[in-house]
Amino acid sequence: MIQTLIATLLWVLVASLLIFRRRRTDRSITHAALTIAVAMTLNVDAVYVAVDGLLGSTNYGMLFSDGLLIIGLFFLGRAAMKAGEYRPRLVRAAVGRPALFTALVGTTMAFFLIDRGATTVTFMRDLGAQPWVAAYSIIMFTYCGIILGAMLTLAMRQFRIGKGAQLIPALLLLIGSSSGIALSVAVITMDLAHVTGNLQFMRSVSAAYGPLSLLAFLFLCAGFAVQPMVRNLQERVRRARTAEILQRLDSLWHQAVRVRPGLSRAQSSTSQIEDEESRLHREIVEIRDAMIDPRTAFEVTKADETLLEQAERHLLGSSGADANGKPAVVAPRSPDERDRT
Repeated sequence: MIQTLIATLLWVLVASLLIFRRRRTDRSITHAALTIAVAMTLNVDAVYVAVDGLLGSTNYGMLFSDGLLIIGLFFLGRAAMKAGEYRPRLVRAAVGRPALFTALVGTTMAFFLIDRGATTVTFMRDLGAQPWVAAYSIIMFTYCGIILGAMLTLAMRQFRIGKGAQLIPALLLLIGSSSGIALSVAVITMDLAHVTGNLQFMRSVSAAYGPLSLLAFLFLCAGFAVQPMVRNLQERVRRARTAEILQRLDSLWHQAVRVRPGLSRAQSSTSQIEDEESRLHREIVEIRDAMIDPRTAFEVTKADETLLEQAERHLLGSSGADANGKPAVVAPRSPDERDRT
């Protein structure tokens, strides 16, 4: 039941990412979510039995689904790291190819040393007393814990620097990553208890498996689904604010065009700019040009100056840092540039 619910959550995530990230060129998160969704779908009992039957009915379906899960987590970790500029060395190592290669090779080698028998949907319960079964599970969940630890680090950073609605996906990812790490620890503890024969302790820890699995996938899916929604909402609010400022600034810009020689020729090209933020930037620069040009007597009121400052702050809100992390400035052009207008 839990596996079916988790698989459903993941397919909902895939659908939401396809809808809200369809215009983005980077599809890393979408591909990762799709891979993990397939892996978790293969863990649904009916699907697993059917797939394993096609593979020879000796639990090769387990290796196939777990391999997909490891690869999906790798791509998910890489996508989360690429989403921001904060990339500490330990995070890069955790989501690097050597860690992925080690996990895949380790689980594959352990798998082929297991006395697997016929298809079973309770693989760990039936075979977990074997040392190589414990090794197989420990390797896989150690890798899962490492990836989720890297994601937790990135989510904590995002939560510290985020503002407003940006805190929502960061908080969801924090809870999801923490739950996933706790799940990994619980599974490894169960593996060690099983292989050492401490079945009573294993059963007591296993009570946390279902809730932690559900919490981890629920909050991780919610976090990754909400991220593009928040981004889209912020972009819509910003576009509306840009259009409002442009409307309020237009009359002042037209005055600047009329009084400053040369700017009138830029009016037609400015009005043809489709990107409203680029148009707003150009209008601000041209108004500032007119204000400092000694050849004109263009003066603005205190209200106009306040509006210009609001417009500049608005632009700096999205592109207010250069490559060195210093605030960008909406500056007037040099005298040579103004003369060429």
